[in-house]
Formats: sequence, C-alpha cells, structure tokens
Amino acid sequence: MHRDIEAAKRFFTQAINQHGSPEKIIVDGYPATHAALSELKTEEVLPQQTKVRTSKYLNNLIEQDHRRVKQRIYPMLGFKSFVNAAGTISGIELAQRIRKGQFDTSQTAQGGVRVPQVWEAVLAA
Repeated sequence: MHRDIEAAKRFFTQAINQHGSPEKIIVDGYPATHAALSELKTEEVLPQQTKVRTSKYLNNLIEQDHRRVKQRIYPMLGFKSFVNAAGTISGIELAQRIRKGQFDTSQTAQGGVRVPQVWEAVLAA
C-alpha cells in the first residue's frame, strides 16, 4: 500500500505541475489516494482549500463519455505519430460534443451552408 501512496503522490504532483492546482478533486474510495492527497496537503504541494470529494460512480460518467472514442480507436491498427493520434481523437471527441449539444453550432449552421463548411468553421473555433 505504501508503494501505491507514493505512485499516487507522483501522479498528482505531475498533474499539478503540468496543469496547476485544482479547486476540487473527485476520487474513488481507494485509501491510498486519500492518504496521498492528505500528504500533499501537509507538504503544501496541494493547497489546503482544495476540496477532495469521494464518489464511487462519478468516474463512470467520465468513462462513459470516452466510450465512443474507444469504440472508434480499437479497430484501428495504431497511429504512426502522436500528432496523428491527437488529431484523430480530438476530432472524434468534437463530433461527440456536437452530437450531444455541448458545442454551439448556431453561428456556423445557417441556412444553405454545407457540412464541410460547418466543419471548417467548427475546427477553426
């Protein structure tokens, strides 16, 4: 378990260094994760006011959102470069956001506009 705490501390430290300190963190009930977060708070790597929430099922919502991406990627034989992977995955996620109504296309989708023009406008945004 001690090794799991150290791994969780490394993960959160890297994430904080790369993206900055979060306002809240939602984790599952695994004790090593909670221990790592409390140690990071005492070491002042993570601010004391950061809220740590425990949710058994909240991560499942995020995983469900990625299901469409996984369905598209698994049949592929792999990507030749990171740039290709990033472009393909962002396109799949963008299409899913448009389908779910999470991306405002009202400015681009006006009468008589063809689909490629809409895609160009969406990708430029």
